[in-house]
Amino acid sequence: MIDPSYAGTRHPRFDAEVERGRLRSFAAAVGLDEAVFHDVDAARAAGHPDLPVPPTFLFGLELEHSQGTLAAMGVEMARVLHIEQGFVYHSTAHAGDRLTFAPVLVSVRAHRGARLQLLATETAVTRRDGTPVADLRQVLAVREDPAARDARSTGGAS
Repeated sequence: MIDPSYAGTRHPRFDAEVERGRLRSFAAAVGLDEAVFHDVDAARAAGHPDLPVPPTFLFGLELEHSQGTLAAMGVEMARVLHIEQGFVYHSTAHAGDRLTFAPVLVSVRAHRGARLQLLATETAVTRRDGTPVADLRQVLAVREDPAARDARSTGGAS
């Protein structure tokens, strides 16, 4: 069970470099065939300084870093389910940008009789100079540890 007092916790900020190769791989994986996501010349012809960050790519960067934070709260990644995500974009990030992520765990709440706990996180993403790029919101569900459920159902006896 995750302590609800974690709600409101600001997690450590982290930086992530946006790499061309990762952008190309991501765009291919999600079926973005437009040249602007794969070819630098096409991106520049479309008015971008480099390959633009595709929608939802920022979520992947955030998820990589959130695993350590979840582990510090006692969460096993095998019990985590991705439930929801949302994005509000302020500007387009591009290959070569160094972005800063500032996550806040805004709520921890029990669901389905405490068999699930829902963790809502909001993250501000900015460029190195402080220019806003996006506000991310995600909800993760953490499934109850079966050992805790079994202990509860047997009154704590083994």
